[in-house]
Amino acid sequence: MRTRVKICGITRRDDALEAVRLGADAIGLVFYPPSPRAVSIERASEIVEGLPPFVTVVGLLVDPKRSEVAEILSRTRIDLLQFHGSESPEACEGHGRPYIKAIRMKEKVDLHALMAQYRGAAGLLLDTYRKGVPGGTGTSFDWDRIPADLADRIVLAGGLSADNIEEAVCRVKPFAVDVSGGVESHKGIKDAIQIDLFIRGVQRADW
Repeated sequence: MRTRVKICGITRRDDALEAVRLGADAIGLVFYPPSPRAVSIERASEIVEGLPPFVTVVGLLVDPKRSEVAEILSRTRIDLLQFHGSESPEACEGHGRPYIKAIRMKEKVDLHALMAQYRGAAGLLLDTYRKGVPGGTGTSFDWDRIPADLADRIVLAGGLSADNIEEAVCRVKPFAVDVSGGVESHKGIKDAIQIDLFIRGVQRADW
């Protein structure tokens, strides 16, 4: 099965279009003001305008109020929600969109238990744990901690780049991979060459 690719932290329309041209299946928009990759609803609307069909637009949020989610969904196109905080299953559900739940890989994380807890999720996104940082650490974690029987529900993130993505996909065999800082020239500014190399690495692993 082909591994899907999400390019997250998009802040410019040209970067979104280039990522899609190079083969990205999804783009991620960050609605978390402390992030250097955060976008306003107005900017998000500009970014997604004119995207071709079958490209998934993912909205990343961290412990949002339900009213904040509702406003984002009413004012711009979001196909999938990605919750990156300490949200309960109840907080993630009921927004009229499918969602994935980000899990920071602390020691002794029980992914089977979390998969059962968030059984309404389309999948779990696994990211590196760093105290006080909800994501975007730029470092990877031990991929051997991921149970093989959960791979088809996993989005692998955390420190991925063109240098390690082929090994990551070969070892984990996740449904999808998620990259942000690993394909940037500056925070929030994507590098087309790095995106191309990243996606080619995924494709080599799939072959």
